[in-house]
Amino acid sequence: MSDSVFKNYISGQWVAGNKKPIANISPADITDVVGHYAQADQEQTHAAITAAKAGQLEWEKSGLEQRYSVLMAIGDELIARKDELGAILAREEGKTLAEGVGETYRSGQFFRYYAAEVLRQMGETADSVRPGVEIETRREPVGVVGIITPWNFPTATGAWKIAPALAFGNAVVWKPANQVPASAWALTEIISRQDLPAGTFNLVMGPGAEVGDTLINSRDINALTFTGSLETGRKVAAATAANLVKCQLEMGSKNALVVLDDADLDIAVECAVSGAFGGTGQKCTASSRLIVTEAIHDRFVEAVIDRMKQLVIGHPLKEGVHIGAVADARQMEQNLVYLELAKKEGGTLIYGGEVLTEETEGYYMQPALFTDTTNNMTINREEAFAPIACVIKVKDYAEALATLNDTNFGLTGGICTTSLKYASDFKRNAKTGCVMVNLPTAGTDYHVPFGGRKDSSFGSREQGTYAKEFYTIVKTTYIRA
Repeated sequence: MSDSVFKNYISGQWVAGNKKPIANISPADITDVVGHYAQADQEQTHAAITAAKAGQLEWEKSGLEQRYSVLMAIGDELIARKDELGAILAREEGKTLAEGVGETYRSGQFFRYYAAEVLRQMGETADSVRPGVEIETRREPVGVVGIITPWNFPTATGAWKIAPALAFGNAVVWKPANQVPASAWALTEIISRQDLPAGTFNLVMGPGAEVGDTLINSRDINALTFTGSLETGRKVAAATAANLVKCQLEMGSKNALVVLDDADLDIAVECAVSGAFGGTGQKCTASSRLIVTEAIHDRFVEAVIDRMKQLVIGHPLKEGVHIGAVADARQMEQNLVYLELAKKEGGTLIYGGEVLTEETEGYYMQPALFTDTTNNMTINREEAFAPIACVIKVKDYAEALATLNDTNFGLTGGICTTSLKYASDFKRNAKTGCVMVNLPTAGTDYHVPFGGRKDSSFGSREQGTYAKEFYTIVKTTYIRA
């Protein structure tokens, strides 16, 4: 846009915010201003919801080929511009360029996948128990969908919520995290050029205390999907329940990777290092607990340290960097608090944990590895969202499984083993929504369901064909011939 401030998008128009714009500062270089972004208030959020109600009435009547074409066009452009948009994402969030490009490409895949799902919408028929009566069931749009997304996957999380919402005929009001408005604006700009009725898609950037609270307390939305912290998720659940608004929550985890005596050591090390420290450890699927059996423990720890020494930390756009910047000053401060707490509770910081100084002034941290930790330590109970991994030594598989399940979370869980017996038992008995065998806990596909158990998730699954459970309602029709 030619304007110096990137605007919100409401009812088919780019709209200046009622509040003072914010500067989007790169965590990799605090002198780098990615841009200035508009801030909506309660009034503008209500206006977006009103616009969505009107737009949805038109969009739900759109033909399947129109929806297919819209979603395919969005997906194709994301993939075609993956390098450009991936660089913006890396610059504002701090993850590496390769991770930013990969996330943008994956976001395009979400839109392409749900474009195809548009054409797969099928109803069902049944015979009634009453003679001469036929029954048909069909899925219809749920209505206006409020979407609240986090800062760690600013494009992908938006994509895997927006794409199915539009595919199934719903209107959207999207509130992205205020730390990462550039990626949200870029996706919105692509969507704004598609053949959508005015109001079908709305972007309201702004503070959670105004925009987010307005969304979750609105009686005029029909469904609310949220990804973020457990604390905020509980507030969202309470607010939407009061208005009987359909709710879907993803709230993080405290994932564990089990490494058994018989594991292939090279595979186990790669799973641990990639799963724990990829994305600077700022993934809800990160394996921050490494549960290791006694016989392999010392060799595993030594090998992990050797692998960690090979990791290059630096500016995310710099070639050869494996780990970029921590998201912001607040997150860095929280990381350091957890480091000190782990030491105080008896953990041994065996490698890393230092704040680093790079060529540009930003928030850089050496990934940290703790040993001598137990499952009841705070560092192993709370989600730090940091490049910190803690090794927990256990006697055998039975203790490892019990330790993995001893948490109030349950998103992903992994095991490294060459034993079919233990792998099969783990698949059945790990109390998580996703199970990985000889793979990192972080890393899921777009065409299958994603979600967890216990405090990790609430409501129906995201992604794949399971998304229709949230974004549609079922209608049953009885017909007498």
